[in-house]
Amino acid sequence: MRVIPADFSLGMLKVGKRRRADLGFTAADALRLPFADNSFDAVTMSFGLRNVSDSSLALREFARVTKPGGRFVLCEFSAPTNKAFRTIYNEYLMRSLPPVARRVSSNPDSYVYLAESIRAWPAQREMAQIIADAGWSSVRWRNLSGGIVALHHAVKA
Repeated sequence: MRVIPADFSLGMLKVGKRRRADLGFTAADALRLPFADNSFDAVTMSFGLRNVSDSSLALREFARVTKPGGRFVLCEFSAPTNKAFRTIYNEYLMRSLPPVARRVSSNPDSYVYLAESIRAWPAQREMAQIIADAGWSSVRWRNLSGGIVALHHAVKA
């Protein structure tokens, strides 16, 4: 099995290379991947699709580079499934996380962005539809941590 880590952030690539010098890290924009059509058996992304300017285009690009029958797995923040917990969680994100970040972080604005981007992100069912609309089939998801995070799985037809 061959793994090709790719990231838009050169800083992340440097950290990855230090940890896994045996892997061929590639600088890549999710909207224009530098790989041929039908190159991969699987494509994954974790906690990054929220940061792409056009997530639907990125999902189509992932499908382009995935072989027919290949898989896509997305690990991303999502919506807690319990309504009471979801309310508490959203209040925490917007009211508690930014002030704590201002006190302890050298870049508190990144935590404000994190909270805002999580709240604005589609819930599980809507994300599954976005994935399907991008050309993926057999889309399903699994909630982790009560839905704070969801793993979406799909197959390229």
